[in-house]
This record gives sequence, structure tokens and C-alpha cells, in this order.
Amino acid sequence: MAERDLAPVVIVAGPTASGKSALAMALAVEFDGVIINADSMQIYRELRILTARPGPDDEARIPHRLYGVMGVRSACSAAHWRDLALVELEAARAAGKLAILCGGTGLYLRALMRGLSPVPEIDGEIRQAVRARLERDGAAALHDALAAVDPAMAARLAPRDRQRIARAWEVFEATGRPLSQWHAMPESGPPPGTHIATVVLRPPRAALYAACDARMHAMIEAGALAEIAALAGIDPALPAMKALGIAGFRRHLDGEITLEEAILLAQQATRRYAKRQMTWFKNQIIADYDVLAQYSEKFLPEIFSFIRQTLLTIGK
Repeated sequence: MAERDLAPVVIVAGPTASGKSALAMALAVEFDGVIINADSMQIYRELRILTARPGPDDEARIPHRLYGVMGVRSACSAAHWRDLALVELEAARAAGKLAILCGGTGLYLRALMRGLSPVPEIDGEIRQAVRARLERDGAAALHDALAAVDPAMAARLAPRDRQRIARAWEVFEATGRPLSQWHAMPESGPPPGTHIATVVLRPPRAALYAACDARMHAMIEAGALAEIAALAGIDPALPAMKALGIAGFRRHLDGEITLEEAILLAQQATRRYAKRQMTWFKNQIIADYDVLAQYSEKFLPEIFSFIRQTLLTIGK
């Protein structure tokens, strides 16, 4: 494919509370872009406040895609998200807009940038049988069974990680091959016809942790507790229910702990998650442009110049 045929795509990545959404908005305004969600929790419509999804004013100003498009009773895999994202990338290309993927979910970004291993689709009956066994025997027992057939994958998974343990077991049941073997197969590669540039926010740890703590207080003031209360009765094993803060705030709503204790637990979980994200980006993504700070408008001139010089001059 000739270089001039490549469609430009910007990935704005970084840990939670680093300012990704604000940067993506600035890029979209400057370059007539469309923002495509790459956050595994912002995809759920019931979690606008708790996941810091862009607000209605931003969504009205700039096209936002794949935000709030699934219900919390659904599960979105990296493969499913990639399929949805590819549709939106093509739509942005057809509309002549700059596609800006914004998010901090490493598996999603890896799925887009490198593709996925060719794990086949799992039959619905097998999936239901595995879930029934999980409910009957528990995650620890299924983890022990997994260790006998796929020790490499079992070693990577915590015995309480219900979702991933079930996924690994259903792949083995359906294919007769360990999931770790499927993951070792060549990946499908990035989307054809795209030229990707990554901008990664990497704030100093102290500044990032302070932003995480402040964000949790802001979420409570914005109504996060009511949002969580509305999730009563939802299976806690579903992916959406793993959103940062839900576990502690549900304990508060049940009268087990005070609101301040729940906030502290949520802040701690958020800081730990941000630390894991920073480690992932350090090891998994070679950024085309690093911002070694929280997002600030003062960085925009240099970032805009980078985008123009390395991405938007293709074929000119």
C-alpha cells in the first residue's frame, strides 16, 4: 500500500487521571477529529460518573464513539472491542476525520496496535457449561483444574479471577489446546491501511496519585453513589462491576463501612491501578511522543506540531 493511502490514527494513552480525555478533546478540536473510546469501563452506559466518561457538553461538541454503548450485564472482550473500533476507524476515514483513540486499557490498545492471536469463537453451550461449573465448584477449584492442563496460564491468573479462569477453561474445552498455546501464536497485526502515532502521558507518581485522590472526591460530589446504588442486584462477577470504587462503595451502601472509609479504599485501588498502568505502558508501548507530566494546555503547541509533522503530512 502506498504511503499516501494510509489513514492517520492518533492513540492517546496513559494511566487513569492523567488527562487523556482533555488531550483527546484538544486534538479533536484542532484537527477535526472523532474520539473513539479505548477504556474497558467507559464502554458501559450506566457508569458515566464512576468511570469519568466525557460529559454531555463534550459529546455534543465533538463526535465520541464507543462510549456507553453496552449495558453492565454485558461483557466486552478485547476482540469484540477491536471489531467495534475497526468499524469506527473506517467511518472516520470515510468522513475525512482524524481518528483519535483515547484510553488506558492496555489489552484494548495492544489488540488494535498488534492484533490478536487467532483464538477461535467459543460455542455458547460450552461457555454456559463452564459458567455453571464455576458457580458450582468455585473459582479456586476451576483454577486448580486449569493448572493441570494449562500450567502456564494458571500461573498468570489469581485463583479468584473468575472471568479469566473461566475464559481459559472454556478455550481448552472447546479446542483441546491450552489458551497459553493460542496466545503464543502469531498475532494478526495492526489494522491494514492505517498509520498510527501514539501520544502517552506519563506523569510523575506523586502528581498522578494526587489527581487520582482528587478525582474520587469529585466523583462522589457528582453523584457516583446514586450511580452505584442503581446497580443493586447486578452479578458482582460481571466485568463492569470491577470498576474502580464499586466494591468499597457498595459496602458503604450496605452499612458495613463509612463513606470516608469507602473513599479511602477507592483511592487506594485507583492508585494501585494507575501504577500497574504505568508499568504496562513502560514495558509494552514505545511512544512516538511522551508527555512526562499531567496534561496541561501548555504542551499543546508541541503536540500539535508533532501530529502535523509525523502524521498529517503523509502523502503531501
